[in-house]
Amino acid sequence: LCRGDSQLCSQKAAVYSLDVEANPPERIFKLIDQVNPSIFCIHATNYKQALYLKTPEIPTAENFDQLLEKFGGASFRAEPDSWDLDTDAQNLPEANETSRYEYGDPVQTEDAFLRLPSPVVSSWCSDANPAGFLVNQATKCIRSVSVEKCDSIQALSMLFYINSSILASVFQVNITVQSIVVQSVNGMRTLLSSSDVLRLPMVLDELCINAVLGVNYHITHTDMGEIIEAAAAFVLGAISKEALSIEQSFEISFTQENTQPVPLSGNPGYVVGLPVRAGFQPQGYPFPAAFLFAALALSSNKHSQLTILQSTSTQDCLAAQGARAPVLFGYNMISGCKLRITAAMKCQLLAQTLLDVLKGQSFPEYVASFGNSQAQDVLDWVPITQLHISEQMISYTLQSSCQIPVSLGIEVKWTKYGSLVNPQARIVNVTATITTTTLKQLPSGRERIIPVTSSVVFTDISSPAEPSYKAWPTINIKLPFDFFYPFV
Repeated sequence: LCRGDSQLCSQKAAVYSLDVEANPPERIFKLIDQVNPSIFCIHATNYKQALYLKTPEIPTAENFDQLLEKFGGASFRAEPDSWDLDTDAQNLPEANETSRYEYGDPVQTEDAFLRLPSPVVSSWCSDANPAGFLVNQATKCIRSVSVEKCDSIQALSMLFYINSSILASVFQVNITVQSIVVQSVNGMRTLLSSSDVLRLPMVLDELCINAVLGVNYHITHTDMGEIIEAAAAFVLGAISKEALSIEQSFEISFTQENTQPVPLSGNPGYVVGLPVRAGFQPQGYPFPAAFLFAALALSSNKHSQLTILQSTSTQDCLAAQGARAPVLFGYNMISGCKLRITAAMKCQLLAQTLLDVLKGQSFPEYVASFGNSQAQDVLDWVPITQLHISEQMISYTLQSSCQIPVSLGIEVKWTKYGSLVNPQARIVNVTATITTTTLKQLPSGRERIIPVTSSVVFTDISSPAEPSYKAWPTINIKLPFDFFYPFV
């Protein structure tokens, strides 16, 4: 039996046999179709070079320099442009005429695909890694360099990363230069005021300047998966003559059109130490349709995080307005300040001021149950239950008593969700309790200092983990009505 690759779904196989009954015995040859029963098989191959082994070229005095240039580096490979792809597969309408990308699809350009260099087998850079749509990646790899030839090394030039346009629906999207940061030999970085000037690597005073040390791609797309913008931020540096290699870093991120990029706090479950993500209910929407807070004084809350009062060095509540600290998942926190009450203060204004100090000027109404909950997934958001508790009465200069808030306690209940091997942290309940104090008359000229506190407590309410197994499948057999005919 003689056959090719055993991973093919269907292939021709040559069968040789010997007929011993014949006189004299003769050899029999048959060509049969052999089918691979596995569902994980190769239906078609378009990489012709993988179907056979090429005899290595023997080094001689004539071809030694050519082989040294091709294989003399720290790593070598077949460039994507040199792959002998099947022309039929190359001309598929889905490859060049598609208007929408799906998750994980390679981002195609006019010549091949958007390259995101990364280490493959070793730490050396390989340019054959395509960037996947909506797949945020960050890679680092080592690139072999030579200062004398740095102007001819493509991977050190900005053109290598922006000279190809990305294929979109009816037009091609050019990759624009968003920013350029220049790094000196000692590591100091300077942001250039203009990114319109293309800086190419060149040799100057035994240094290779304007060499690409890092590239950060940012792709903007529509909700239908169409790429509309592409930008690249570069870090250019100088390479000394003694350096034989450099480390390059590459990153790519995707943002939907007309949305703000929001950092995640886990994927999917929360990670200890990352902020608890929160949202509010916009007017006219029954559920949180956006992440962003209406943060007037809360500039630190730009990423829609659940926050609490941040303590200051003076411990003055009136001076602490607007100072907030993000609530970090799994960290029990407590903060506070002190309020000096005088006879000149008005109760209602004081109560509203303290409420703003404790809750902030826009307290959220929902908390994301998972670290990667999306705004459109309304079931992945947990409403915050707000409670009010009254404490003891203290004196105050007023004709009638009033109440002021003195503490805010947030309890976050979470549970382990998902696989027993890799459970994910999921928030299931959030309760915010405001404790108020009733104030009454105080003798004239007297003052009182009231402590105001804010705290967060995380409670694990997970049930004991128990392994479970899927039920055995049942076979629903239905026989035709005349199956036993004519016996029955």
